[in-house]
Amino acid sequence: MKRLVLAGLLCLFFQHNAFAQVTDTNRLQEVVISGIEATTSRQSCLNIVPLSRTELEFTSPNNLSDALSTVPGINQMRTGIAISKPVIRGLYGNRVLVLLSGLRFDNQQFQDEHGLGLSQIGIDRVEVIKGPASILYGTDAVGGIINIIEETPDLQGKFLDVNTRMYSNTLGTLTNVGYSSLKNNKWWRIRAGIETHADYLDGKGDRVLNSRNNGYYLKAGYGFKKGSWEQNNAYNFSYSQMGFIMEGLPQFFDEDNRGARAMSGPHHNVLLNVFSSQNTFDLKSSKLKINAGIQSNRRKEDEGGGEISLDMHLLSLLENARWEKPVSNNLQFVVNQQLTYENNTNYGKRILIPDAQMAENNLGAFLHYNLNKVVIEAGAGYNYKRIQTFKTGILNVGNDNTPDTSLGPISNNRGSFNMIAGLSYSPARWLLVKSNIATGNRAPNLAELSSNGLHEGTYRAEIGNPVLDMEQNINGDLEIELTGKKLFVSASGFYNHFANYIYLTLSEEPDWYGFPRYRYIQQDATLYGGEMIATVTPLNNLNIKETFSAVKGEFTTGGNLPFIPAFRSVSSVNYSRSDNTGRQLFFVEPELEYVFPQNDPAQFETTTVDYALVNIHAGTTARIKGNNVRLQASCKNLLDKAYTDHLSRIKYYGLYNQGINFIISASLQLKVK
Repeated sequence: MKRLVLAGLLCLFFQHNAFAQVTDTNRLQEVVISGIEATTSRQSCLNIVPLSRTELEFTSPNNLSDALSTVPGINQMRTGIAISKPVIRGLYGNRVLVLLSGLRFDNQQFQDEHGLGLSQIGIDRVEVIKGPASILYGTDAVGGIINIIEETPDLQGKFLDVNTRMYSNTLGTLTNVGYSSLKNNKWWRIRAGIETHADYLDGKGDRVLNSRNNGYYLKAGYGFKKGSWEQNNAYNFSYSQMGFIMEGLPQFFDEDNRGARAMSGPHHNVLLNVFSSQNTFDLKSSKLKINAGIQSNRRKEDEGGGEISLDMHLLSLLENARWEKPVSNNLQFVVNQQLTYENNTNYGKRILIPDAQMAENNLGAFLHYNLNKVVIEAGAGYNYKRIQTFKTGILNVGNDNTPDTSLGPISNNRGSFNMIAGLSYSPARWLLVKSNIATGNRAPNLAELSSNGLHEGTYRAEIGNPVLDMEQNINGDLEIELTGKKLFVSASGFYNHFANYIYLTLSEEPDWYGFPRYRYIQQDATLYGGEMIATVTPLNNLNIKETFSAVKGEFTTGGNLPFIPAFRSVSSVNYSRSDNTGRQLFFVEPELEYVFPQNDPAQFETTTVDYALVNIHAGTTARIKGNNVRLQASCKNLLDKAYTDHLSRIKYYGLYNQGINFIISASLQLKVK
């Protein structure tokens, strides 16, 4: 509590002193594409956080979700270190929409232990929207957007780069090699990488058995600009293996060599293929963007013994068309349309969700009005989603093979309207005020509608509810930025009300063959909270930074929402030196992360005590014979603290998070003749 009060007083102190230190700034002036119009984040009413490749790599993350969790208001739900998905303001899974190359990405995220599944290599930047954006991107964008933008060559010539990273805790490595070419208006790129980790050690030095993972990656792209036509094609391939961390695993899984990473125990096998083609046409007085792609996601689960049990294939066809028309110098009109088709097919002997087809269409119109100091944005749209499930194996045989013998094929059609309205107001260079109100909606996913089987990862029988209503929310967001020569302060707050929030709860029915029955139900809920960032620059080379984030989630009838992260505060001091051109020569940043106790758990959760982690990051860059070299070292959990995060799914097995971890990274970029 004392730390919470201190953070609040610190924020007020910074706000008071900001007025006396006004100057120009270029902070957050990079162009973002995740809004109504491609513009700077200051000129959008949305709460958009752009993260460059350097920022994503700064903390030497274990995965992409780990990199995003450094942003206030973003956490990660983890099953060990390999399986992780981002949480935006207490919302995760199908409530957070992920975009890859401008198209929605579905990695069968309906289960808690299904991670994001995208490699951090070959990414140029990520843009995060906090808050609902269904009007822009359709259903599932009720909590926010994570827009992953792939790299493209930006310098004329041919370049080869080699990047490697070594992790002491998992005896792991992540290595990738890229080659790119840009000649006039044509370019191409290719990148290949491999990742491998043994089981991790917790803060007590104990091995968390079967927390290992392996990954193999290939990325390629080709693009050109010819007259008024610009095209960007991208291909993604990955094959990932991730071990199950389960209660009682040591009883039937023999502990092997400390450095072993073979998948001899229960594990996921995920094969991903993604292709997309983004096309931009400069018309006479407008611009047309057409993006189309195909995604293939094959997920297999080996429950031990080398035999595949669950085997699902999700095939997605996607299309997005966007027409941008300048009505005047200040007014931009945008029409956006999206079409998504998904097909889920089971091939395994164990089936949790049925074969199904899903189709969605979205249409929205927006206005972006720029009056220099004031930017006004507004829009409205409609989306429609259809889910059809089919008779599938043991799910529909009408006997004791499934927990609910009455749950058969369903046809579910959902439609809804959405809107957004907001403004960005900057009466002076040192002050920015942004506010918006927006709605979102989410159709129940396949698991929530039609699950009817044993979920091995959690030892429970999960039963869907085919009459679930559409989940809808309305969110208000306010953000204030104060900028001075030696100071930057940003504070934001939100209030998010849900109608028909869907969640899983324990049924009062008898156990099914010794496994408890869980059913999906829904009720209204609210989430509220905010984030704060304060940066002081007492010296040209020294930055002191404090961040704070908080979220509360409650049902309107009483009780707490599941998987709500604890309040978090991060304090850091960064010292760096640059040369005359502004290129950073070296930096060092010690960091203290304090996570408050979570004393408001959901009905079937446990409380979590507070903990503090000490981290340190350092790096140097150099130019040798015209080639760029970068070295970086990090140490996470420097004091080897034994702790449990509230969003860790393995805390219920008495397992802790990762202990001390030394990480060394090296990058070399060569210009090829």
